Amino acid sequence: MLQMKKRGRVWHTIAGEPLTEMDKIIMGMERRGKKVPHRGLIKTPEQIEGIRRAGVLNTQVLDHVAAHIRAGMSTEDINTLVHDYTTAHGGIPAPLNYEGFPKSVCTSVNEVVCHGIPDADEILEEGDIINVDVTTILDGYYADASRMFVIGQTTAQKQKLVDVAKECLEVGIAACRPYCFVGDIGYEIAKHAHKNGFTVVRDLCGHGVGNAFHEDPDIVHYGKRGTGMLLVPGMVFTIEPMVNMGDWHVFVDEDDGWTVVTEDELPSAQWEHTLLMTDEGVEILTY
Repeated sequence: MLQMKKRGRVWHTIAGEPLTEMDKIIMGMERRGKKVPHRGLIKTPEQIEGIRRAGVLNTQVLDHVAAHIRAGMSTEDINTLVHDYTTAHGGIPAPLNYEGFPKSVCTSVNEVVCHGIPDADEILEEGDIINVDVTTILDGYYADASRMFVIGQTTAQKQKLVDVAKECLEVGIAACRPYCFVGDIGYEIAKHAHKNGFTVVRDLCGHGVGNAFHEDPDIVHYGKRGTGMLLVPGMVFTIEPMVNMGDWHVFVDEDDGWTVVTEDELPSAQWEHTLLMTDEGVEILTY
């Protein structure tokens, strides 16, 4: 964090550069014992434009999936759609070979919370709900988003779960204001989920993104207002609440080491966007 000294009525860095208003706010929060971002988490205008372009392609990939997803196709078919569209448009599917992940997209059906691995033997059926989680690298920059898809007609309770999970993302985004805290977001998300009879997964979270697949800070989807890291203009991060029909506890499939499943094997739903904090609020980079 910048050090400073006072010269008359104007604060300066020791290097002699004047402090910005953001510098002053960050330093003031740090003196109060709050967790604040380091300079590396604040993106430059050039980096923001690169992430924005990656976000456009990432959205196009999800739109491509939306145009083709249907009952009778396999989750491996979805992987092919994502991989071929991404590479044909100059991008790289970030999940492929990331820490050993074997596919280009995560496909999480029904009770699978996240990190589901596409499989030619997993066939989508009427009534299934599925999260398709796409992360795209374009010119070295990353964007990350996911959507829920309902295959045909599903039960009223599963449809409500999908709808409330999307609302949880929306209330989390609405809670984002310059110089808010991560806990402000999580508080609103958990409140909305609980009000509707659902729970929020606590073992997984959103994250910083843009220059790498996963960066600080962790964006937890529960918590207390005024806690967690301060979010300032120039930061880029995801919000991606995972909402369960039953209990919030989960486990990782021991066979593949990736697939996260609800402990009670009841359905789960998730929506995700990549967001840029600005002086006016957040800009969604993956619309």
